[in-house]
Amino acid sequence: MAAVTSLHSIRVSYYLEAFSRMKRNSLSVVNKIAQFSPAVKQPKLGFYSCLNQAHMYTVLLDWGNLPHHVVLCIFQYLSLIHRARASSVCRRWNEVFHIPWRKFEFELNQSATSYFKSTHPDVIQQIIKKHAAHLHYVSFKVDGSTESAEAACDILSQLVNCSIQTLGLISTTKPSFMNVSKSHFVSALTVVFVNSKSLSSIKTEDSPVDDPSLKILVANNSDTLRLLKMSSCPHVSSDGILCVADHCQGLKELTLNHYILSDELLLALSSETHVNLEHLRIDVVGENPGQVQFHSIKKQSWDALIKHSPGVNVVMHFFLYEEEFETFFKEETPVTHLYFGRSERRAVSKAVLGQIGLNCPLIELVVCANGLQPLDNELICIAERCKNSTALGLSECEVSCSALTEFVRLCGRRLTQLSIMEEVLIPDDDYNLDEIHTEVSKYLGRIWFPDVMPVW
Repeated sequence: MAAVTSLHSIRVSYYLEAFSRMKRNSLSVVNKIAQFSPAVKQPKLGFYSCLNQAHMYTVLLDWGNLPHHVVLCIFQYLSLIHRARASSVCRRWNEVFHIPWRKFEFELNQSATSYFKSTHPDVIQQIIKKHAAHLHYVSFKVDGSTESAEAACDILSQLVNCSIQTLGLISTTKPSFMNVSKSHFVSALTVVFVNSKSLSSIKTEDSPVDDPSLKILVANNSDTLRLLKMSSCPHVSSDGILCVADHCQGLKELTLNHYILSDELLLALSSETHVNLEHLRIDVVGENPGQVQFHSIKKQSWDALIKHSPGVNVVMHFFLYEEEFETFFKEETPVTHLYFGRSERRAVSKAVLGQIGLNCPLIELVVCANGLQPLDNELICIAERCKNSTALGLSECEVSCSALTEFVRLCGRRLTQLSIMEEVLIPDDDYNLDEIHTEVSKYLGRIWFPDVMPVW
């Protein structure tokens, strides 16, 4: 198989190197075509007609006029060295050669502790030296080691000639970036914040980014920033997010932890100078640094946000112990998308789900864990009161087949996503597991089956 692939690469390389010679010889090729064409009586052509015909054949045989996506398809079979050689053939191929570098993901892992493949050091150096100016969409995926996180910071600190628009810092395993010296991380991040001046999207999780670095971000990218995702960043306070909200009037999407959310922040996002926020995600995680008790947000603050941005999606992700939900959903909360994550000893109770049905205009609900009590009444209440519900996902909880059927009947065909694990469903007097898919499919207007856990 390797020999076949190698032979294929050699052939493609040979063709690419021949393309430049074909361009130079295109006129002679046209003459040969005219000379050896079938013996069909041709009308005599004037001088200008012959030139036009020659030009037409030249265009058809000019490999430099291939569309970008076709050249990209050819380039994918070549090694980096062969692509670099091909890029010297003409201007169009040179442009195509730089297209892949506009989006790049640096994968940094330690071979001793991770089975993921890392980006080769030679490739990293070539990107820094020759393609930094072309980078627009950059992400770093690192394992849980301090060495990988420090390597990511070293690369960031060298991107002085970049024009990055999207930056993502992703830790596949905690803690990673949190183990790096705060000064080292902030210094490297500042290089990108200062030099890019066109950042529109930033995503960072579990990192030591702080308020002063956010002020530098705002000072250099306030006109372009549209999305800011700051999850589990303990050195960021509500003051830092307020600074972003006050100065980045184009901000459309914001993700933060609940301990940063405040009435003052919601009112700042609701001010006349701020554009309409489209997406607000709040991560509610137990045992946050310094978190003693979850605070509540006033209804007036939520109302101000909804009045200013009536189409905003308020998304909340919960990873809490059952007793930690006490603060939430006691009064109207404009949450449109709710996700209850699963982890050891963490689950949402029936009482909380009952309050959600009464106080939230839900569009999407995902429950990954619940106790052993069926959620029949709670689901039916949500279907009756949340008239815009379009998606439901259930796992590691219990619902009777009749209750699910009633839920789907009430929602009807507006329910575009329905993902229910088979073990969630409890057969009853009306429906068993063999019958429920028929009833649910009837109300959805499409074929539906419960999800089944694969057995490998």
